[in-house]
Amino acid sequence: MNTFTPVEQHFVRASGVETTSTRIPYVSVDNFPELGKLTALRFLEWVSEHPEGVVSLPTGKTPEHFIRWTRFLLDHWNEAKGREVREAHGLVVESKPDLSGLHFVQIDEFYPIRSTQANSFHHYVTEYYLGGFGLDPARALLINCDAIALAGGRHFSEVFPDSRVDLSLRYRSARTAKEREQQESIFRIDDWCMDYERAIRDRGGIGFFLGGIGPDGHIAFNTRGSDHYSTTRLTETNFETQAQAAGDLGGIEVSKNRLVITIGLDTITCNPDAVTIIFAAGEAKAGVVRDALEEERSVLYPATALQRLPGGRFYITRSAGARLRDSIERYYRTGPWTPEKTERAVIDLCRRIDTYGPNLELSDLEQDPWCRMIPDLSLDTVGEVMDRFKARIQRGLQPEENQVFYHTGPHHDDIQLGLQPHIDRTLQTGDNTSFFSVLTSGFTAVTNDFITNTLTSTRRLLDEGRIEMVEYPDFFEAGYRLKWDKDVYHFLMNVASENPEGRERGLAHRVVRAVVDIWEVRDVDELRATLDEILAVLADSYDGQKNPPRIQKLKGMVREFEEELVWAHSGVQVKNVRHLRLGFYTGDLFTETPERRRDVEPILEEFRREQPTVISLALDPEGSGPDTHYKVLQAIAEAVRMWREERDLSELRIWGYRNVWFRFAPSDANVVVPVSLDAMNVVDQSFSDCYLSQVDASFPSYEHDGRFSTLAKRIWVEQLQSIQYLLGKNYFYTNPDPRIRASHGLLFFKEMNVDEFLTQARALEKATEG
Repeated sequence: MNTFTPVEQHFVRASGVETTSTRIPYVSVDNFPELGKLTALRFLEWVSEHPEGVVSLPTGKTPEHFIRWTRFLLDHWNEAKGREVREAHGLVVESKPDLSGLHFVQIDEFYPIRSTQANSFHHYVTEYYLGGFGLDPARALLINCDAIALAGGRHFSEVFPDSRVDLSLRYRSARTAKEREQQESIFRIDDWCMDYERAIRDRGGIGFFLGGIGPDGHIAFNTRGSDHYSTTRLTETNFETQAQAAGDLGGIEVSKNRLVITIGLDTITCNPDAVTIIFAAGEAKAGVVRDALEEERSVLYPATALQRLPGGRFYITRSAGARLRDSIERYYRTGPWTPEKTERAVIDLCRRIDTYGPNLELSDLEQDPWCRMIPDLSLDTVGEVMDRFKARIQRGLQPEENQVFYHTGPHHDDIQLGLQPHIDRTLQTGDNTSFFSVLTSGFTAVTNDFITNTLTSTRRLLDEGRIEMVEYPDFFEAGYRLKWDKDVYHFLMNVASENPEGRERGLAHRVVRAVVDIWEVRDVDELRATLDEILAVLADSYDGQKNPPRIQKLKGMVREFEEELVWAHSGVQVKNVRHLRLGFYTGDLFTETPERRRDVEPILEEFRREQPTVISLALDPEGSGPDTHYKVLQAIAEAVRMWREERDLSELRIWGYRNVWFRFAPSDANVVVPVSLDAMNVVDQSFSDCYLSQVDASFPSYEHDGRFSTLAKRIWVEQLQSIQYLLGKNYFYTNPDPRIRASHGLLFFKEMNVDEFLTQARALEKATEG
């Protein structure tokens, strides 16, 4: 029988979820900061009882609030504010815990990677745990790739000069002297892993483990399919894990070829008295959380290994538990019955019993545990739901006239992937005006390899005399600021004529303008020297390293050029594509919070200047994608609040869209836009033509190994299929409206008035920040 500790009991009572049906107990909290507070309090509660215990703590962004709360409690333990938090949350410990006696175990690491690199996990745990928590380095077991002895005492950079480790050498004969050296080195790494495992078990195993859960359900780097009795090892990862690691390592090109050293599932669970906690935040984790908590033990679900431990726990935000049977039951059984509940119940029934809405019988509804709860249930219920969705489709086809659209995106490509098929229709009406505003620089999406290749090409074209504008007398004084729209037209003309060399020159023109602007270059010779200098800095950088500010800006300006190209496809002028470069976007692991003067007022100035009647924005739920999406939304919300104090916004409409990071449930969207094959092809082609740095998908979604545009199309098709279950296929292919007959996908978005938007933004803020 699992029993909750005093700290856990407090949070269980606060959640109101005291009865659960899962195979592993879980504790639910309202938001991400509360999750950090819970884990910090439970950690210190355990440490107070095990001052020389063995702990293993996580890396990445999820521990942000765990680290902050732990340090806050330690720093203010004997002060009133520290005592207040402890007493209010069940931490009944008087003496401040001393963490210096703990034995620390590093969970995992990429291999090979230098321990001094800021994107290594060794660097992370050294900074945030050994340094930040005051743990004793002499008592720590760390994975330092530099210190693992290889054949002949050589460094991994000599044995594996391209950082690729061929694990087939474990099982086949080495063919060359180099392969023999690598084979011996791999076995030496295996011996090191065995020694690491022995050292953990000699300490009695891990007593307190805290870790996150990956998109495939992985714990540490124990990916889907891992043996529940696995130990520390050098191993490959799967695509989902590589996609997640791409941001750390500087692109999927790197993470695909980088192995990992990870403790195993048996390493984590071998101590029968261990407290083993997996924490998860955000609705994007809801699927893997459900699988981990509700499925039987299986290699398909690594976290089900925790079922063997009485001290196994999941700590989750409410949204991360949204797909649990417990949560679904609470959704339907608590609060007033709403039209959204009816829609969700009917559509889910259609899919579950594989029956189209027009073919449902009353007995189907009455036998379903949720549909039978619908007030005044009858067959008319299905017809009413169908009529509501037909009305939403008509709303998506309604022409827009005399509107000023201000479309916003957290990153470049967000607007396109969220709304382009609908936007293109509004652009075809001559009396509409449209602006496209990307709020961050987006430099983190450009790899060092891409910018290096681009600069090398630019240098060559410059030497060949093919960048003629630099010869104009005033180019370096003022000319470089002119005709940026000509770069766009020049590039797209060469797309039309299928001239790759012309496209290369078009990009080089924009790069030269950007370099002259950023580095204040004064002549051609200085331009050549500057290009060489930038290339030298990049050559001396490791993949995933944070670039110097000027190189960040150059990368961002390449992304800005790409955004201008995309909308020029549809006839939008460069002057209508805005680049706000909000200052909170720094490329740091833990990003800053938007500030009013720096980040909100530039948005407000745009609204004042352009007076939009429609504002579009990314409306992702908590934790579903890059946290930049959330921070941009809050900055926009604050700008709208301030604007409302100056003028009447009762007629302003807000369009909340989603793209590749998360989908709307059909019942959450109130506008449904038919998307034809032609419209899908326009999106895919313009993405390929214009988002040059993204065509190779260096930072893909874990759901698709390829371009985001392909994933967006897949989502639109899946959304059509969900509505086909409700309306029937023949509604689409026999419809009298050719726009509906031509639809092979559906785009969902949510239209709101200002009050509705600000209410939703505030609810999201509470879920994310508390």
